[in-house]
Amino acid sequence: MQPDIFLQIEMAKNGNNEAQAYIVENNTGLVWSVVKRFLNRGHEADDLFQIGCIGLIKAIQKFDSSFGVMFSTYAVPMIMGEIKRFIRDDGIIKVSRSLKELSSKARITREILSRESGHEPTVSEIAQHIGVEVEELVMAMDSSNIPDSLHAMQGDDNRELLDKIDEGKNQEDEIVTKIAIKEALATFNPRERQIIMLRYFAQKTQTQIANMLGISQVQVSRIEKKVLGEMRKKISI
Repeated sequence: MQPDIFLQIEMAKNGNNEAQAYIVENNTGLVWSVVKRFLNRGHEADDLFQIGCIGLIKAIQKFDSSFGVMFSTYAVPMIMGEIKRFIRDDGIIKVSRSLKELSSKARITREILSRESGHEPTVSEIAQHIGVEVEELVMAMDSSNIPDSLHAMQGDDNRELLDKIDEGKNQEDEIVTKIAIKEALATFNPRERQIIMLRYFAQKTQTQIANMLGISQVQVSRIEKKVLGEMRKKISI
């Protein structure tokens, strides 16, 4: 690795935005080389490039010269992994291009704000930085993060959303119930959906969600209980 690049990486890891921009700019070709592997799968090249840049930034923050490899060698799997996660999560429900673009912008902004401040930014902070309403941002984030499995993530008490809503369904009914849950979630307002998504699909605690949304833990708990109760009625359990 060239000493100049190594120095820029160390500066970027210490919070130098110009150094990070320098590395990203000088590695756009690397990102595009990875993006080309995922073209013609129903996703815009520019969207994949933006997601790939998130992977590149993560590689910058985690790289260590003691690994004994070139930065580009280390960065490729990080870029590829970020794009694969995006494609996996994005393919469940098709949304408008404007929401996709806003969601991508939110991901990048979250990474930048998190690195600059040293803490997880709230949805309000991200919305303010981008220049959109919180409700619009939450809708965009929700639209691109609905998981394909109701069993993938769990809440604080180690129970899945499917179990929370109903503990008596047999395996034959499970697929029908999954579809009903997804349809039921779509009827709630953006904040209510966001709380359920974060609780049961992102493994966030009520306190973590409260900090992210800028509300109290009591409010999160109240909304969660309300939504789960209404969902039981909506899916006729």
